[in-house]
Amino acid sequence: DLAAQAMPAVVSISTTEIVKGSDMRRRFGFDPFDLIPDPSNPHRRNDDDGVPQRGGGSGFIVSRDGYILTNNHVIAGASKVEVHFGADENGSGGRTVAAKIVGHDAATDLALLKIDVDGPLPVLPLGDSERIRRGDWAIAIGNPFNLENTLTVGVISAKGRSINVESESRSFDNFIQTDAAINLGNSGGPLMNIRGEVVGINTAIRGGMAQNLGFAIPINTAKLLIPQLKGGKVTRSYLGMSIQEVTEDLRDAFGLAEARGALVQNVESGKPADKAGIRHGDVIVEIDGKKVSTNRGLIDYISYLPVGTNVKVVIIREGKRQTVTAKTAQRPQTGEDAEEKSSETAAPTVNKLGISVQNLTPHVRRMYSLRDDARGVVITDVKRVSPAAEAGLSAGDLISEVQGQPIGTADDLRAFLERTKSGQRIRVYITTSARGGNSVSGYRVIQVP
Repeated sequence: DLAAQAMPAVVSISTTEIVKGSDMRRRFGFDPFDLIPDPSNPHRRNDDDGVPQRGGGSGFIVSRDGYILTNNHVIAGASKVEVHFGADENGSGGRTVAAKIVGHDAATDLALLKIDVDGPLPVLPLGDSERIRRGDWAIAIGNPFNLENTLTVGVISAKGRSINVESESRSFDNFIQTDAAINLGNSGGPLMNIRGEVVGINTAIRGGMAQNLGFAIPINTAKLLIPQLKGGKVTRSYLGMSIQEVTEDLRDAFGLAEARGALVQNVESGKPADKAGIRHGDVIVEIDGKKVSTNRGLIDYISYLPVGTNVKVVIIREGKRQTVTAKTAQRPQTGEDAEEKSSETAAPTVNKLGISVQNLTPHVRRMYSLRDDARGVVITDVKRVSPAAEAGLSAGDLISEVQGQPIGTADDLRAFLERTKSGQRIRVYITTSARGGNSVSGYRVIQVP
């Protein structure tokens, strides 16, 4: 019964990432694309036009208006994302629609997508990952190895696991461990309890000789971040210090009454902890009146506070309790987020469709054998990996109309594209006068990235 209820809200995600030669050279020291001949131009190197690389995973619908939760690593670097949903129990049928990446967070490996369809969508209810216990039933649904709507069952094996998958996420590792089978392609799918509520997002597996070791992000983490993901950006507070768990050995060494709290290892100069007077060797045992039992509890509490919040921190220093006040600051962006920020200054492509166009002049008409009464803009170049190339457009094609609107100049086309939405399909009327000396006109449908 739970499977029948849940499967309509579980989706299959397909992505296309453009891998460029320069990226491959940085990664491997050479460009494998150089070994691939270009039949249309044998003298041209396959360089930064790039080639499409396909990928994907799973996800699940969390709102009737089309928001979908998945993993960041499922959609990271993707230039095109599509979602397939509504398949029957046998995995056949359903619809495939374009999806927009609304927000993503590399630190917690979460991403939020949006699809626009007519009518309400089926959703999965979100549970409470704090309430799950070791031994509770665990149900995973996803698309392992492209086998759509695969369901596996197991139990919750453990909570609060740290598996150090990525350096930028190490501070936020807090995984649910399960023995419900999770394989490649399950990433982003739901981990549910026996009531059909999502308690986790399937994320990672332990490879090698390991068996039945799967890991999921607690759904409570996602619930905290969804409002920020909808805004397109995740910000976190921090105090600017590194901490470690208080073990029995550390308890003895520091003369503590119990093995509890977070030991400060290092304090960054000029950051909130430093300004508050916190030093290495201090043991944080309480924050805002709440006991600190583990590093995880302290990090989670501070991270999700609004930036600029004053917090009261109780520390033990040389056996004595002290209370200091610190004002949280915004955690610096690292990893993928920082790379995206720096890439914002990169020069844009000619337009969203991946084409260069030119206004008609007597010289251009002669160059492309266009009639004197031809109206529109001529395509002078098409990126090999682009929406325009997928639709079959080529250099020399004349664009005279888009969505029924006449196009007279390159500025007309640019203005129209600025008004289009990501994922929108537009009809383009072209004349292919340069092909075989014959003029052929017709429509092409292009999906705006």
